[in-house]
Amino acid sequence: MLNTTLCYLEQGDAYLMLHRVKKEHDLNQGKWLGVGGKFQDGESPEDCILRECREETGLTLTEYRYRGLVTFVSNEAPTEYMHLFTASAWTGNPHPCDEGELAWIQKSALRSLPLWEGDSIFLDLLEQDTPFFSLKLRYEGDCLKEAFLNGNQIR
Repeated sequence: MLNTTLCYLEQGDAYLMLHRVKKEHDLNQGKWLGVGGKFQDGESPEDCILRECREETGLTLTEYRYRGLVTFVSNEAPTEYMHLFTASAWTGNPHPCDEGELAWIQKSALRSLPLWEGDSIFLDLLEQDTPFFSLKLRYEGDCLKEAFLNGNQIR
């Protein structure tokens, strides 16, 4: 099992997104994601998202919110528990990311970009300001087969 974090830095009607185009053998190759990554030993979700945002963007989060837990089940990878955050304030100056290209993307344009199919579900939940949630997404390859929100099947 793998623990990761993902954060959507929010500025007006846009999110800071990472186009994953720089790493070889990247499971997320070509996809657009928020920023985040894998836990290091001893880290809490908050520790991890603060470190990952600083490493990937050069920004230090000053206002952020833990929004939900997304469980990814796949026939091609170990189960992943992704701790999902949004951020509304930070300090510092952005720098280039060695995992891809960072860009501010209008929320209304997100669904036109290459995303994982299940990302649209949790992006909707974020935009609806849904209280803390648990979302389970089951994939076969790149295809979303099932989705469960707080234990109830929604797809």
